[in-house]
Amino acid sequence: MDSKTDQEPAGKVASASPEVETPAGTPPAAKPAPPKTAVAAPAARVVAKPVGSLVESAPDPPVNKMRRRIVWSAIAASLVAYFLMFLRFFLPRSILEPSSTFRIGAPGDYALGVDTKWQQQYRIWVTRTSDRLFVIYARCTHLGCTPDWKASENKFKCPCHGSGYDSEGVNFEGPAPRPMDRAYVELDAEGQIRVDLARLYAWPKGEESKFDEKGAYIPL
Repeated sequence: MDSKTDQEPAGKVASASPEVETPAGTPPAAKPAPPKTAVAAPAARVVAKPVGSLVESAPDPPVNKMRRRIVWSAIAASLVAYFLMFLRFFLPRSILEPSSTFRIGAPGDYALGVDTKWQQQYRIWVTRTSDRLFVIYARCTHLGCTPDWKASENKFKCPCHGSGYDSEGVNFEGPAPRPMDRAYVELDAEGQIRVDLARLYAWPKGEESKFDEKGAYIPL
């Protein structure tokens, strides 16, 4: 009795789910699409911005400004030097160099002895004696240095190698081989002393002196 009861439900279940016939012309049911695999989104690319774009540049310190100023000054000085060399090469000497001829006043402007007022400007000394006035070119005959006038010792003394000259420029000590040269002098129409350094009078060693020639002095 129990077995019969158990079999009846089984028969009912089998008859309850008969196979359903699909009518002709009906399209087959679409198969469900397989689930999509999740793809991770690419990580956002982070571009680091330069610090300088975020922070304003600080002004140059004074030291840097001073260095730049020194550099530019040096460059400017070099350019000026090259420009002067260019002018010296292409322009006549008469334009760039002072004239060898100039005036130094009247004979009455000078007292007896040595006057050094023109040493820096023209490299000359004016010497006046009792009977003449002449101009000594301030160049040692040893190596060309400029001697100093020692008024307390009444002599010219060369600082380079110790040559000594008396008040008239005649050598008496040291390695200088001869007296210092004298420049051409004359009185112009206005009574002014005109000096010409392009015309020098010398007293070569062992030769006759040129100091008594006309133009080597002005008689008083």
